[in-house]
Amino acid sequence: MNPRLPYLREKTSKLTTSPGVYIMKNKDMAIIYIGKAKNLKNRVTSYFRENPDHLPKVAAMVSHVYDYDFIVTDSEFEALLLECSLIKQHKPKYNILLKDDKGYHYIRISDEPFPRITNEKNTKAGGTYLGPYTSGFITREAVSEANRVFMLPTCHKVFPRDFGKGRPCLNYHIKLCMGVCRGKISQEDYQSAVNQAVSFIKSGSAQSVERMEQEMQEAAEELNFEKAAMLRDRIAAVRKAAEKQKIIDSGVDSADIIGIAEFYDGLYISVLMYREKRLFDKAVFELEKSEGEDILGSFMAMFYHGREDIPKTIIVDHIPEEHELIEAMIEKQTGRKTVLHQPQKGKLAELLRLAKDNSAEYAALKNNRTGKEVIALEQLGKSLGLEHPPKYIEAYDISNLSSESMVAGMVVFEDGRPLKNAYKRFTIKEQEYQNDYGSMQEVLRRRLMHIVSQEGDEFFTRTPDLILLDGGKGHVNAVAPIMRELGLNIPLFGMVKDSKHRTRAIATGGREIQINNLKAAFDMVTRIQDEVHRYSVAFMHSRHKKRSYQSVILSVPGIGQKKLERLMLLYRTKEQLQAADPEQLRSAAGVSLETAQELYRVIHEEM
Repeated sequence: MNPRLPYLREKTSKLTTSPGVYIMKNKDMAIIYIGKAKNLKNRVTSYFRENPDHLPKVAAMVSHVYDYDFIVTDSEFEALLLECSLIKQHKPKYNILLKDDKGYHYIRISDEPFPRITNEKNTKAGGTYLGPYTSGFITREAVSEANRVFMLPTCHKVFPRDFGKGRPCLNYHIKLCMGVCRGKISQEDYQSAVNQAVSFIKSGSAQSVERMEQEMQEAAEELNFEKAAMLRDRIAAVRKAAEKQKIIDSGVDSADIIGIAEFYDGLYISVLMYREKRLFDKAVFELEKSEGEDILGSFMAMFYHGREDIPKTIIVDHIPEEHELIEAMIEKQTGRKTVLHQPQKGKLAELLRLAKDNSAEYAALKNNRTGKEVIALEQLGKSLGLEHPPKYIEAYDISNLSSESMVAGMVVFEDGRPLKNAYKRFTIKEQEYQNDYGSMQEVLRRRLMHIVSQEGDEFFTRTPDLILLDGGKGHVNAVAPIMRELGLNIPLFGMVKDSKHRTRAIATGGREIQINNLKAAFDMVTRIQDEVHRYSVAFMHSRHKKRSYQSVILSVPGIGQKKLERLMLLYRTKEQLQAADPEQLRSAAGVSLETAQELYRVIHEEM
């Protein structure tokens, strides 16, 4: 606990209710956090209140606050601009800092007589540069596509020095290079191809095609059929590339698409930047969740503050609380309005899904998971109204054969994958006859008592983020009172099947939640339901099989329950029993040789 809290509370009690920026400092007077507020007193008070329920990051920040400063502004808008400016200037430890680990990338057009187009990480060499770009992947793809479509050389030869030295390489023969090394391409024609390639990179394939079609028409009118044919082939190559890469008619002329994926305590945000109907750049950021903060709004404020290349449309999955402030900031910077749009369907919704998929794949890479698992847990958490994606899920199923062999299985999924070390099997002890609700109550009470008492192995004492029961609202209503009785607040839902025993929905105590429109979440729940059913049924069959051969042994005259127990203690499986000879069976069960021989016969003929 921070010993300075009494002082900080006393100082805050006198703070103004005006909008402004507050600046948290540690004991060395170093700035550790900067925030803005519509009401400074209310906002700063929330950090130093009694019995706070802060997120770990916020709690850590508060524990290091020694003092704070504040700057009053005339409006919340001015506070936003000041906050962004100060954060970029001081880079406080606990603020959202938009740093990625890739650096910047550039596309270079060299200043040689026969220029080359290459992907570079800096601008040290001579030539003309396009960029900077955030995504190395985008620049590599753009350079590769431009060189391939316009058949520009990518070898290490120097022109015109190396004209006629050796035969053309394989790229020439497979039509990936125009064969400049032959010395038959004029510098003027080569420069024209480079200019077209640069135009292709800058403004997209649609405009490139229009320009080349005009040049082709002019060449044909001048009876320069060789040039016209070359341009025809280039146009075809551009259209083929556009079809493959989906860079013609993306559905938007110029827009940023912001996709967010959540994975436990982290948020992963990707920005797909479309310019002139093609993907121009991509940026991905990893952020920590912040308490009481609209992450999308905070991200957009930091990302767009000071930028000039901001499109007229920004596609988001929800409109941030401070969208008016953000729109005003962008308008002040660019001199025009930018619209925040939340699409529900169509091409823009597909592009938004693509941005979210990019974020999910980045989250998966960082957390050693697949993108589908990240999306599934996020979808499942949101559809069930959970605060966070469920990291640790337990699922239960009852299995029985009439009133015999009544058992239950518990499976565990951690981070979207089975954690088989944590699986548990239960035999039903309190139910004399088949009773699925009563059996589920018995199993969950026995399991949950380990959480209350903290007795058992590391898995039994762990509190799950979500419990799923194989059954509908009846099962949920049967178990919910046990939760309340034990004082546990664990999200509890049922997994409902249709008439063909396929997953249909998630059940609460009073209704069903349809998840079949959330493919990733639906697939994961189906997998969990199939796994817990398989596990419990396998246990039931093994129990029934064991009971069956025990009944066969008891049918032998002279073998009672106690002698059966002595045999089961020594020979735990049917295979071990069948490997024993009559003398070994006689000794183990304590019976006569005649009884042992009859037992030997029964074991081999009737089991």
